[in-house]
Amino acid sequence: MTPNEVDYSDIQGLVRFGFGAMKEARYALLRVKDLPAARAWLRSAPITTAATMDPPPPTALQVAFTAAGLKALEVSPAAVAGFSPEYLAGMTEENRSRRLGDIGQSAPEEWEWGYGSDAMPHLIVMFFAEPGQLAPLLKNSKNSIWEEAFTEIRWLETENLDGIEPFGFADGISQPQIDWEQRRDPTRAEVDYSNLCSLGEFLLGYPNEYNKFTERPLLEPDEQSADLLGAVEAPEKKDLGRNGTYFVLRDLQQDVRAFWQFLNQQSEGDFATAEKLGASFVGRTRAGDPLARVQKSSIPGITPEEKQNQFTFEKDPGGSGCPFGAHIRRANPRNTDFPGRPAGFFARLVTRLGFGPRGFRDDLMSSVRFHRILRRGREYGPELRPEDAVALAPPNDPERGLHFICLNANISRQFEFLQNAWIVNTKFSGLTNESDPLLGTRAPLVGCPATAHFTIEAENHLRRRLSGLPQFVTVRGGAYFFLPSLRALRYFTA
Repeated sequence: MTPNEVDYSDIQGLVRFGFGAMKEARYALLRVKDLPAARAWLRSAPITTAATMDPPPPTALQVAFTAAGLKALEVSPAAVAGFSPEYLAGMTEENRSRRLGDIGQSAPEEWEWGYGSDAMPHLIVMFFAEPGQLAPLLKNSKNSIWEEAFTEIRWLETENLDGIEPFGFADGISQPQIDWEQRRDPTRAEVDYSNLCSLGEFLLGYPNEYNKFTERPLLEPDEQSADLLGAVEAPEKKDLGRNGTYFVLRDLQQDVRAFWQFLNQQSEGDFATAEKLGASFVGRTRAGDPLARVQKSSIPGITPEEKQNQFTFEKDPGGSGCPFGAHIRRANPRNTDFPGRPAGFFARLVTRLGFGPRGFRDDLMSSVRFHRILRRGREYGPELRPEDAVALAPPNDPERGLHFICLNANISRQFEFLQNAWIVNTKFSGLTNESDPLLGTRAPLVGCPATAHFTIEAENHLRRRLSGLPQFVTVRGGAYFFLPSLRALRYFTA
């Protein structure tokens, strides 16, 4: 096998497949209670790999570990020290919480899990299944060894909403396309926006969008690692990170009633107008159609979902189609290495050097290809139709939300950059006093006492600015995990 050849049988299947066809899922947040039993259960766990199977399996099981979990498994300190500083420090480190917008109602001190030693999981075990197959999978997995090995902190339930997130909008439309064949040349500057992304952005041990290898734990060969881990060339070391990735989990409670009641109030009770206003917040209609102009596609056989992703914001420089602060514009600005798409070698060179005409919102440092994440989240709670959400909540109204999951090889450059620079940034794209209308916090920040505004630009007449946006999403828990390769898992449990 060549150094960059992909061994799908060594990769956990969540990276490649997402298991979207497996409509049922539950996640167990666990702490190690008995070390020998925990190692024994993990060694025998039927991890589903990224290798294709015909027919596909009806169930899947995946495992990921926090830094505290690796220590609980008594992984060598030298191995643990090789993981990224963000992973080792954790999501709830004070300065990191501030940068992520985890303040006020979303502060870690208010979380239901993930803050404090007793509430910090050592690992997460994820169960996926086709309808009717989840109960047998859980029964077989929660055997006597499980009971001896783990203390259950919390079970995260999921709900199949058929691709509709709790606020009522189509979800999962825009995802990066992983270059599994590694044909992409990341050294060539990106002139046109593309969803194709280097494998090393999502799996350690492969070139990323800088054509570099993201730092990962590399070990001196010893008796334990010699037969379990792959080698790294020059100098000879064992690669503990290869085919693994960092796994970000955040429990996001969504106040669906507050969202639609606010929109309805701002629309004076006209629901059609409320829907349009909600689309401005999201950047898409409820059906998933982008407010920005869709490019004409000549790709034969393109699906409606793919067509919904064939657009940039180049045709909407004033934000009159899709507001600058809309969620999809913040989460994925769809910009390239060359703002304004200059034509010709010398024009691009001048632009890259920082000269030449620039738009007010051009940012040479924020090319999207360096900050992508692979989303694997699932909704929870019963469906609530937007038409019904405008009514007052009944007693004991159940919670709804998203178990947000993303995979990335570099937590700082990918998830944390996206969250800090784009989602919670009150000055994103030249805006002031407003963060993401869905995910943003409304708490005052240093130098920005007001954060609860939203601006809707318009052509040929005055823009509209809303004030007093409630906080629609509250963080209820979270942690950074490492989703190891199967070789690394055997090393952890040897």
